Amino acid sequence: MIKFLFQRDTWQEVYDSVTKNKLRTAITMIGVWWGILLLIALLGAARGMENSFNRLFGDFATNSVFVWGQSTSMPFKGFQEGKRVRLKMGHVNKIKDNVEGVEFVVPRNRNQGLVVRNFLSGTYGIDGDYPLLDKVQKKKMIKGRFINQNDINDKKKVAVISEDIYKQLFEKDENPIGANIQMNSINFIVIGVFQNGNVNMGPSSDIHIPFSTFQQLYNQGDKIGWIVITGKSEYNIKQIEEDTKLLLRNLNKIHPRDKRAFGSFNLGKEFKKITGFLTGMQFLTWFVGIATLIAGVFAIGNILLITVKERTKEIGVRRALGATPFEIKRQIVVEAVFLTMTSGLLGIISGGWILIVIDRVWGQGDDATLVNASVSISVIFVALIILVILGTLIGLIPAFKATSIKPIEALREE
Repeated sequence: MIKFLFQRDTWQEVYDSVTKNKLRTAITMIGVWWGILLLIALLGAARGMENSFNRLFGDFATNSVFVWGQSTSMPFKGFQEGKRVRLKMGHVNKIKDNVEGVEFVVPRNRNQGLVVRNFLSGTYGIDGDYPLLDKVQKKKMIKGRFINQNDINDKKKVAVISEDIYKQLFEKDENPIGANIQMNSINFIVIGVFQNGNVNMGPSSDIHIPFSTFQQLYNQGDKIGWIVITGKSEYNIKQIEEDTKLLLRNLNKIHPRDKRAFGSFNLGKEFKKITGFLTGMQFLTWFVGIATLIAGVFAIGNILLITVKERTKEIGVRRALGATPFEIKRQIVVEAVFLTMTSGLLGIISGGWILIVIDRVWGQGDDATLVNASVSISVIFVALIILVILGTLIGLIPAFKATSIKPIEALREE
């Protein structure tokens, strides 16, 4: 069988067959070409969306939930409906000790403040944070460093500013590290500059100062704005959210069924929704691509049936000269696989060029919607195997049709 593929006569017959009616052959191949092109282009676009999503959320610990206090919706133990609920520092350790599956608990606070440097100023969001924030939401430092534990312990007046603030308050190429800025009429030393992220959970972070310094600066005592809770990878973040809220309701003497007392945003749950959407999109892409391929391959089978009908006399002569039914079938199957593979390879090349265009148009810059739209070699290899299998199967139909004709009847065909 393998030796047969390297014989010149085999490929001469294939060439004569496909070039006998070039227009019909070209139209036949379009179906498979379009199917594989569609498969490659859609899979590449889906990968580009996934890469874009990963770039947006790559700096976040996605198994996280944000919790903050609101107001009660039900009276309980002498407290009226509408009681204002505030989170406190004591809640942090309670959550760590009593909620199973918690990896990090990061208290945060935020305020708006006037920031002044020399003759330049602006109103920005000022966050009081712990070093742990860098593990939950990784900061891409351009210059300097992020807050450390010594800054917390000593209540240092240091600040980590965003790239945007650096551009607004400093001269181009000026080194901001060690420079003074004023917040609330108090001097702070800049220790770092971070790159603005593509995604912010809530208002954008402009300036980070030590949490302990923030509490002192704004007289917050032990009050907390909100808490970021990151769960261990093997635990369900939705269950951690529910357990945390139940614990906080008990600690604050709130009705166990009061759903309004604490607000939350479950990043893990939202992340799973998006990854589920991407998985579904990839499945749909494979389904549409393979369905289109099958339709195209069936078109090749139909054309080969017509070709067999036209070559009835030729087949009869070959049978009379000693060609076996197996050799006739083999030749027609080779023609089917050749047409399928040629169409598929052209589709892969076309799909590759489309992905290059997609990357040039939608894959450049920080706001790119399709980042590195591409397909792996393994996907192309699988697609080629599918083409060979489909080409072989569809080639068997006209092959059996050809060998079902008796030689004497074939020679009588006009």
